[in-house]
Amino acid sequence: MRLTDNRYAQEREQFELALRMIRHEARTRTIRECSGLNDDRIRKLYATYFRDTDANLVKRRRGKSPQQVARFVKDAAHQLQATTLIALFCASLLLRMDSDNKLHACWPRPDVEYGHRICRAFESYLLLHPSPKLSFEWAWNLLQSISKNDELYLANCRQCRAIYVQDSYALDDETCPSCVIMARQKPTRISSGN
Repeated sequence: MRLTDNRYAQEREQFELALRMIRHEARTRTIRECSGLNDDRIRKLYATYFRDTDANLVKRRRGKSPQQVARFVKDAAHQLQATTLIALFCASLLLRMDSDNKLHACWPRPDVEYGHRICRAFESYLLLHPSPKLSFEWAWNLLQSISKNDELYLANCRQCRAIYVQDSYALDDETCPSCVIMARQKPTRISSGN
């Protein structure tokens, strides 16, 4: 087998994506959905390339992927990072925003290209936020949740007009996380009592 043969190109792309997603500690089901590889092959890839490394930095996450949306609006920092991810998903052509700020998935179902796009978006997120609040699996959950437009939606800030992620079932004071963080950082004036 020569790696340059076209007949092996698809399988090589599947393996490359699986390795990339394993590095981000994606769960087996998430990797399977994008790569098309079966669970056994994914586990063998992990065992071959990651399990016996000296540092053992890449961990395998077990169980179901996170499903809750409360984490994305837990506080202003989480909300800001979730909004960053949404912007990166739109820039990666995973999502499309219409004139009513509703988001629509650009892919009918995950495939290898979809997987690489979400990896690129997540890697950009890690560069923008050195102390990330959201893991790859949380980013995956955000992408799936926001495209349904039911529990999460994009709201407009009344102060700066920025768009931000908001919980559909929570009270919204129409203030984006950036404005909240800026308001907290403003120094309070101490009056001198002469």
